[in-house]
Amino acid sequence: MARDPDPKTHLGRTRSVTLAGAFGFTRLIVELGVLSSFAFSLALFIAAIVQAYETIRQALGHLGDPHTTKTLIIAAVEQADTLLVGMALLIISFGLQALFVGRLQNVPAWLHIDSFDDLKQKLIGIVIVALAVNFFSVALEWKAGSDILVYGAAISAVIIAVGTYSVILSRQGTSRDGAHSDVPGDDARP
Repeated sequence: MARDPDPKTHLGRTRSVTLAGAFGFTRLIVELGVLSSFAFSLALFIAAIVQAYETIRQALGHLGDPHTTKTLIIAAVEQADTLLVGMALLIISFGLQALFVGRLQNVPAWLHIDSFDDLKQKLIGIVIVALAVNFFSVALEWKAGSDILVYGAAISAVIIAVGTYSVILSRQGTSRDGAHSDVPGDDARP
């Protein structure tokens, strides 16, 4: 058996094998994260369906009653909130899969995620809508007092902060792609 004349070459091959193994292990860990996010998403979708079935079944005998109508509205808004969180988890699982493991086939075009910034942008939109739906749900159940204004102002502040971050993120992404730049003196053109 021939001996490798250069021990540095052998050491280099050993390091690359070790790094490849570490990268493979990292992909496995990410895949477990993808599966757990998908499982939570699926559980939330099933919970929303079961909750909707139970709420509607209980309301059927009392349709037309103002209290029942309000109960159905509140349940519908809460279901929308649950579905939005489930959708966010689904997008996270698809995004991590696409970024770290490999793109899934037969996924709608709007779910194609090409970068971490793209994943963040998709999630930001859902977070903003989920916060608004959450406020609407709380407002529907609010009994009295002006404390709702403080709660609404807090949610508004978060929505404004997240929206501002989204605008900054999209401008940075556009500048990085070279399609548009807001930097004075930068002549990057499409």
